[in-house]
Amino acid sequence: MVNDTSFAPWNDPGAAALIEFRGVTKRFGEFTAIDTLDLKIYPKEFFALLGPSGCGKTTLMRMLGGFETPTEGTIEIDGQDMARVPPNKRAVNMMFQSYALFPHLTVRDNIAFGLKREGMEAAARKARVDEVMRMVQLGALGSRKPHQISGGQRQRVALARSLAKAPKLLLLDEPLGALDKKLREETQFELMEIQETTGTTFVIVTHDQEEAMTVASRVAVMREGRIVQVDVPERIYEAPNSVYVADFIGDVNLLEGRARQSGSGVVVDVAEGVSLTAEGMAEGAVTYAVRPEKVSISGERPETPNAVRGKVIDIGYLGGSSTYHVELPSGHVVKAATANTRRVAARAFDWEDEVWLGWSGTAGLVLER
Repeated sequence: MVNDTSFAPWNDPGAAALIEFRGVTKRFGEFTAIDTLDLKIYPKEFFALLGPSGCGKTTLMRMLGGFETPTEGTIEIDGQDMARVPPNKRAVNMMFQSYALFPHLTVRDNIAFGLKREGMEAAARKARVDEVMRMVQLGALGSRKPHQISGGQRQRVALARSLAKAPKLLLLDEPLGALDKKLREETQFELMEIQETTGTTFVIVTHDQEEAMTVASRVAVMREGRIVQVDVPERIYEAPNSVYVADFIGDVNLLEGRARQSGSGVVVDVAEGVSLTAEGMAEGAVTYAVRPEKVSISGERPETPNAVRGKVIDIGYLGGSSTYHVELPSGHVVKAATANTRRVAARAFDWEDEVWLGWSGTAGLVLER
């Protein structure tokens, strides 16, 4: 459902959630892992829990799977309170980062394991295994053992095994962590296609911002056991609600200053001679944020609401793009990202060059500290 812009049940007050957390707190002794959390996740969503290590995202997932119980509050799945429902009685499957495949079983037998334990008749079991193997493109690998296939193929076996029992909810705990970057990116799109095909609700735990932004219909950014923002990926990126979210998601320039109203917009005085404009309303101590890719770099003063001059002190070459670090006379450093449409030898600016940076009034955001 990620690519379907009409899919937005969270905007419908009458839509029923598949998962609902109400006032959920989880403590381990004196440590509070989850702090009074409320959250709704809807059927057919691909939902991402995103945050640094120790923020509580895996604890949240383990409570959904039934491997941990809340200290306070309730968790409902499909309208049923999960308090007394053991993991094996929930319409939930969990795919672990380690994949947890049985090394002595073939690919087919690994996928069929849960179905066999449930007592599914052999012919029906074979048909279901064939179906999910086609879905995850395992082809003719059914007779091989896990050590005879690649890491990406093992990931698909674990996914097929998780999907075989047709769960209402599939939990994925850092499922792509063991894959190299290129394979990881390819598999992200495959996961999206599989989720759309099956209509299963996916909840993924990840610390990889690009992964969450790529696959998810919505992203919950977590910090110290709390959710600080839940929204669609583009709003998480373009309209973060705090300095923490802006800084955690992607690259960003953050400049502290004092805001004052000016007509319908805001002016932020960052330093003597450096005043930056943005939309909205704010006063007092704020942080001004602007993404590097929204900042242009030129040799002449640009015709933009925000224009500052400085010296190139560093250049980060990333292949398809370069990031210029420009120091202003005030000592602030602003980054500008540009696409590398020409070879490095022909680039317009180099170290120590005096340059102008410019960006529109809508590119900047004013965030309260």
